[in-house]
Amino acid sequence: MSHAATVPSTNSPYADLPSASSKLFEAKARKGVTFDQIATAIGKDEVWVAAAFYGQAKFTPEELARVSEYLGISSDLQAELGAHWWPNRGLGPMPPTDPVIYRLYESVLVYGHAIKAVIHEKFGDGIMSMIDCTVTVAKKEHPKGDRVVLTFDGKFLPYAKW
Repeated sequence: MSHAATVPSTNSPYADLPSASSKLFEAKARKGVTFDQIATAIGKDEVWVAAAFYGQAKFTPEELARVSEYLGISSDLQAELGAHWWPNRGLGPMPPTDPVIYRLYESVLVYGHAIKAVIHEKFGDGIMSMIDCTVTVAKKEHPKGDRVVLTFDGKFLPYAKW
């Protein structure tokens, strides 16, 4: 017996997402594909595609059409979102309660000042852009257990002086 794939739309973070996101997640589950497979099909990066599913990045109408076609979504998600829909780039409580997200938050709490100091030593007074940034997730085999390798590749933006 086959069951329809559903997303718990009353649970966090799904409750705060546009209804189009639920349709995307359900179609992804129904087709049994990964974000990487979807990304390859539409010519984007897997982390960016996942962010768009969560409403934290915005598909162009063409990208949304390609995703819909690849996933077999018959409804017009572009019409559902509307031309004036914009991403919400901050989901969930602070501090985060999800264990994976909390560990990322914890890594900034523990190493944030050290990373900041090294950025300043290497680049000067400025920040790493999250607007002009790519994020990759890789798996590295290790004798003590597989490792998660996160790479944030962000443009350096110096502070202006006036």
